Amino acid sequence: MIANHKGEIPFLILLLPFILGIGLAINLPAAANINWLVISFFFISLIFITLNFIYARLKLYKFRWTGGILITLILFLSGYISVIKNNELNNKYHFSKARAQYLIVKINNEPSLKNGWLRFTADVEETVNNGKKAQSSGTLILSLKDNTSDLSYGDELLIPAKYNPVNQPFNPAEFNYKRYLANQNIYHQAFLFPKQYELLATGKGNAIIGYSLQLRQHLVEKLKRNMRDTNAIAVASTLILGYKADLSNDVLQAYSKTGTVHVLSVSGAHVAVIYILLAFALGFLNRFKYGKLLKAIIIILLIWYYSLLSGFSPAVCRAAVMISMVVIGKTYSRYINTLNILAISAFGLLLYNPLYIVDVGFQLSYLAVFGLIVFQPLVYNWLKFKNKWADKLWAACSVSIAAQVITFPLSAFYFHQFPVYFLVSNLFIIIPTMVIMYSGIIYLLLPQIPFVSKAAAFVLENSILVMNRFLTWIEHLPFASISKIWLTTAEYLLLYAIIISLFYFLYDKKSWLIKFSLVCILLLSISISLKRINAANTNNIAWLNLNKHKAIVFKNGNAAVVLTDLNDTDKTYRYSIQPYLDSTQVSNTRLLTLNQNIKTPWMVKNNGLVQFLNARMFLLNSQPEGDNLSPKLKTDYIYITNNPHASLTTVNNNFDYHLLIIDGSNSDAYLNRLKNEAENKKIKYKILKRNISLVTVSN
Repeated sequence: MIANHKGEIPFLILLLPFILGIGLAINLPAAANINWLVISFFFISLIFITLNFIYARLKLYKFRWTGGILITLILFLSGYISVIKNNELNNKYHFSKARAQYLIVKINNEPSLKNGWLRFTADVEETVNNGKKAQSSGTLILSLKDNTSDLSYGDELLIPAKYNPVNQPFNPAEFNYKRYLANQNIYHQAFLFPKQYELLATGKGNAIIGYSLQLRQHLVEKLKRNMRDTNAIAVASTLILGYKADLSNDVLQAYSKTGTVHVLSVSGAHVAVIYILLAFALGFLNRFKYGKLLKAIIIILLIWYYSLLSGFSPAVCRAAVMISMVVIGKTYSRYINTLNILAISAFGLLLYNPLYIVDVGFQLSYLAVFGLIVFQPLVYNWLKFKNKWADKLWAACSVSIAAQVITFPLSAFYFHQFPVYFLVSNLFIIIPTMVIMYSGIIYLLLPQIPFVSKAAAFVLENSILVMNRFLTWIEHLPFASISKIWLTTAEYLLLYAIIISLFYFLYDKKSWLIKFSLVCILLLSISISLKRINAANTNNIAWLNLNKHKAIVFKNGNAAVVLTDLNDTDKTYRYSIQPYLDSTQVSNTRLLTLNQNIKTPWMVKNNGLVQFLNARMFLLNSQPEGDNLSPKLKTDYIYITNNPHASLTTVNNNFDYHLLIIDGSNSDAYLNRLKNEAENKKIKYKILKRNISLVTVSN
């Protein structure tokens, strides 16, 4: 539904400068001066209000643009100020600004147990120093080494005030966990062991959220009562209730590679399914005088009750807000532009928390709905079918195409892949998803009735198994997904410019839109080509920081040799090494252990000595044998690993080198000893442990 005039979508127009202010504040926080911004905001607002009183006297109707400029500035400043005010680090009571021995914290989400660590976030309520309590604020992410703890939402804990800033990514192209948490106003983390904390009180959280999480956990246990397959239980818990703790990586990968991962995120599509069912079931109320109002109230109440069942997950709450506003708008208006409703809901959520704008789920859900509103009618009009069922099939295809096209640049930017068979996958899962949703809700809402409960659980479980098997089959088809897509910010913005201009051309038929899209396509092609040429002609050595593990990447154009003690199936390899290889467009990789030798035209490794093009390196993982090498072995780099306990005096007697590199597998005591010796002898060194990795260029 494209507006014929901007007057139909005032909130969409007003939302743009507000978002621009938020975006600028997030990317330029150092430039923020809250006092001057607030003064400017009130000054411009005062001018705007004053001009409205003397509008006719000054004949401002001849200069209507003045009001537009002032409103734009007010909204821009509002967005900018809201980000600064929302940032916990700007709060004078933030716990990081106070001296404390202990912190009193309250768990604010559902703790999850993984690999022996219980993880949760907690609000800091008070600091304790020398027995004195003081008001505090801020949020910590806590990891507790405990398999037996029964901590839950709302529990109040006393913990030692030993926390650290969240680390930035140490390796190139690695997931930026620090930025991810910062977007949730979390900047510090703490690791605790049993007996390092004390439980002060329980049930101190929001009563509704606490009840919601307990109810969801009860419903997850109810699913386990009559279902046997663990993957089916995990998918049912995720799809219906938004509980993802039991979901396996294999299942998640199958949905991700087939373009159906949105099914596992309880969001707009799931709420829409419930809305369609409720609208159909309550359609008879339209015949009564106040039937439409009663229908709207019932639908909104039941949708928010579903949000309660799902634990009030942010995605469901966003969808509930959108659907609620659509229901209200359709109830009280003959004609209402859905884009305007979408903008109102986004505006309200961003007023509540401006950092939602950098949440991937927020971005994808609103973009998908935008695509369905604006692009789906255009796609649907491409083809006309007289056959009713063919027309319905094409309508479903147009929905999938519109949603996939509008979200492709963003999903490629974040997830670096594109599902080729997304249309087949999404068409197939329509019926299973509806069966799963309806049978699952019926099963969960009904009391335990022997025959009925087992029948509903049987339908639910087998629907999931059929869907999983089909998606796994799609996943393993040839060319099922295009991976290793690494877009720059400019490239994904160009993609959006191309998509929007081409679709707008289909609507408006203006030739300049085609010319503009062709220019954008040319710029995108040039950018991608230059990136490929640069990658093919770049040779470098990357010493990666993997804590206790080791990894050295020798990149020669599109080929690479990786010296590591990891397998390519290990989580650390996939998290820290593979993204670097993909981002540098390496297509041919060979893995070696540090003890293996290799001989290629561009690299030779013989025991500890490595010759890569014109660079030479020695891997030192044991005490050099003998007294001194005569003459000294000339190398560019000495790489020390696995605590060889060789002093720098011994190293200097045997090697002539430019840079000393010390990895994270060395003990802290040995590392500090080498550091002190290097500084005393004025030797250049690089410590990888708790530091950014090192990448050097070779020719």
